Parts: sequence; C-alpha cells; structure tokens
Amino acid sequence: MNGLPLFPLSSIVLPGGRLPLRIFEPRYLSMVSACLKGDQLFGICLIAEGAEVGTPAKTFAYGTLVKIVDWDQEDTGLLVIVAEGKQRFRIASSAANADGLLVGDVELLPAEHKVAIPAEYVELAELLRRALDQVGPLLEYTGVDFSDAVWVSSRLVELLPMTVSQRHELVAMSDSVERLSVLHGIVAGSSE
Repeated sequence: MNGLPLFPLSSIVLPGGRLPLRIFEPRYLSMVSACLKGDQLFGICLIAEGAEVGTPAKTFAYGTLVKIVDWDQEDTGLLVIVAEGKQRFRIASSAANADGLLVGDVELLPAEHKVAIPAEYVELAELLRRALDQVGPLLEYTGVDFSDAVWVSSRLVELLPMTVSQRHELVAMSDSVERLSVLHGIVAGSSE
C-alpha cells in the first residue's frame, strides 16, 4: 500500500481496538478531512524519536491501519475522532510532505486468527476485564472476546502502562500466545 498517511503517537491501537484522538494540528485536520470525505484509512504508528506535535517524528517500523468510526467537533473547534484498528502493517519507507504529514509505503501483515487463551494466561484476561471496567464507556469495543488470545493481548498492549519500546516489540509480534507470555512478564515485573 503506497502513500498511506501516518499518524505517529506515543500510544497505539491494534486490530479490533479503538483509540479516541483529539485533532488540532493543520496537517492532521487535513488528513482527517480527506479520510472522512473519501472513506479512506490512515496509519497509526509509535514514535521512536521526536514528539506528537511539531516537527515530524521518526517512527518505529510497525503500525496499524485505522478507520475513523466516529467524530465530533467540540465548541472550542477541536476535532475529536475515534479510530478503529483494522490491520497491522510494516513501514517499508516514509517521508514528510511539505505540510509535515508523514506518508509511508507499507506492507500489510496477515490478520491473526483467533486462539484460545492458554490456562497459564487466563489471569491476564481477568486483568483486562478489570481495566476495561475502569475505562468504562470511553471505549466501546465490538467483538469483545475474553477467551481469545489475540483480542486480549491486543487490548492489553493498548491499555497497560509500559515503555514505548516494549509496546513496539509487542506490536511487531505475530503470535498472540507469545505476546501474552511477554505481557505476563511485564505485569509480573510491575507488581514486584
């Protein structure tokens, strides 16, 4: 897929997830406008170097193709959108346009297939259930499945506190059980 608009962030969304975003920079307002008018997708990827605002950031290699599923404009003029993760990708190359918007050539990665959570990681599904109770109606997921290793590991990558490099390592993985194993280690390490 060539010419995909990229939105570098310090947070990520994976397929099946939702991420609310507040849009105020002109380059992203233009991108969102084009996406809404043409029913187009864009990519969200993690920042390797730089910041979310200002000069275009350097990104990590993996991200997620997203679709805008909801939007609203606040009284202040700020645009609020909800992006839903559709498919993971790997960035082959990227460059900034004149307005500072990153555009990339990306390789779409195969979708992960549903896998039952191994018994040793069932506690992670319960942790996710508690975390989602805390988030409340902010994120209205479709296809909720606490028995699916793909769904549970993806939501934990999105919600748990961790370093950006840890998050990227997990986004790059194609094996949900392996992802759960790493997440189990992260959770165990944070509770010590």
